Amino acid sequence: MSKTRIAVSLITVVAAAATIYTGLVRATGSVGSTSTPVGRATYEEFKVKREMPGLELNLKARTDVDIATQIITFAPNGGNSGWHKHPGPVFISVISGTMTFYDSGDPDCSPVVRTAGQGFVDLGEHAHIARNESGLPATNVVTYFVPVGVPLRIDQPQPSNCPVF
Repeated sequence: MSKTRIAVSLITVVAAAATIYTGLVRATGSVGSTSTPVGRATYEEFKVKREMPGLELNLKARTDVDIATQIITFAPNGGNSGWHKHPGPVFISVISGTMTFYDSGDPDCSPVVRTAGQGFVDLGEHAHIARNESGLPATNVVTYFVPVGVPLRIDQPQPSNCPVF
């Protein structure tokens, strides 16, 4: 292997390591929340279509997909998920308390508030944070649709268009 090729390879490795390190340092972790996995299973491609009075549903997976569920409890007065995104869509059911969601895909990063019994669909495409801004605990049941075997969460740095908490 030539010296030039070795130098280019070394520079590439150092640049990649620096990029990963910078991302880890800038990532924001969760604070005041606990997650309890309920289950994760791999489903072969499927098509679910159901129409009846009060329901019209069409759900399709063209590839195998993992579907995972966990229960996440957020402490009062600021318990949060940290900034992150997902490799697929996420269905969030608020089962107790009040949650506030901020998505960096919204230019104003406006809060979306959901209370017990309400749901929120996160496409997973942008950095976002879930926060309990109330004075009482809040609990969510969260269901993820992700590629087989990949992590459910990808930590992200604080977006420039969103509030700093």
